[in-house]
Amino acid sequence: MLKDLEAKLEAMEKEIAELEKNGEDSINAMRITQIKRDMQELLGMCGNLSASDKVYLSRHPKRPNIDEIINALFEDFFEIKGDHLCKEDASILGGIAFFHGTPVTVIGHKKGRSLEENMQCNFGMTSPEGYRKSLRLMKQAEKFGRPIITFINTPGAYPGIEAEAHGQSEAIARNIAEMSTLKVPVVAVITGEGSSGGALALGVADSVLMLENAVYSILSPEGFAAILWKDSSRSNEACDIMKITAQDLLEFGIIDGIIPEPLGGAQRDPQAVFDEIDKAIVNALAQFKGMSGQELAVHKYDKFRTIGEAYYSHAAD
Repeated sequence: MLKDLEAKLEAMEKEIAELEKNGEDSINAMRITQIKRDMQELLGMCGNLSASDKVYLSRHPKRPNIDEIINALFEDFFEIKGDHLCKEDASILGGIAFFHGTPVTVIGHKKGRSLEENMQCNFGMTSPEGYRKSLRLMKQAEKFGRPIITFINTPGAYPGIEAEAHGQSEAIARNIAEMSTLKVPVVAVITGEGSSGGALALGVADSVLMLENAVYSILSPEGFAAILWKDSSRSNEACDIMKITAQDLLEFGIIDGIIPEPLGGAQRDPQAVFDEIDKAIVNALAQFKGMSGQELAVHKYDKFRTIGEAYYSHAAD
């Protein structure tokens, strides 16, 4: 449904642009007003999206990416590259920046806009070198007492032979283990799709937030359908069964908050989304102000030890 609506909205936007090029007169002005009214009616239909619609939006090629988020939210970002062992992995962007005057470490999955950019960052699928770079930045942040903010948007860790040979599973497991004991505040924001251990390797945080139309799951709906039914074309059905939306995950206590998006998705008004992300991170960090390093480590431990209780209570009811 959403894909069809978006096609209609794009056609309307093009018509408005053409009318505006033709100059201002009463007939054009009336037509533009009518089109905008029709667009608002169509956008109103985006208020009750299915899980498969949310998967579509989470993967939208125009969805705000890590570069844009960093430019909008942080000042004086200084990128740090390399894992000190092997090589640079462009699918992880990380460094030091100021957030409302406070030094922080920022780490996130990177996707490109063009095919060339996506090839360079492997479509957001991270190799062991990327996770080791992330951990290097996290341990550095802990050493200097900097809060850590991660942005998750990946279809999963890279499953290639080279990645396995370089210790993919060990790198992910080590990140999860080390993040659970970090003695600085960690806020994770799922901005698009967060799949499998590739997402969890940046997701062990004191506060886990999701954009309204993001998804977070053990694997992609296509992979789920292929395993369960031997038929990846049933992915839309899988979306409902998997409970992967922000609303489902908040209900089950997997995440701590939902960041609102404009009707039709984050790509329709990125600045509004940046403003909401900014507010959500400020509020999340404020919760942990004044906590000692040991208290923060205990908080993470307790949070993830009890993370399934809400789900099982819900299932029992």
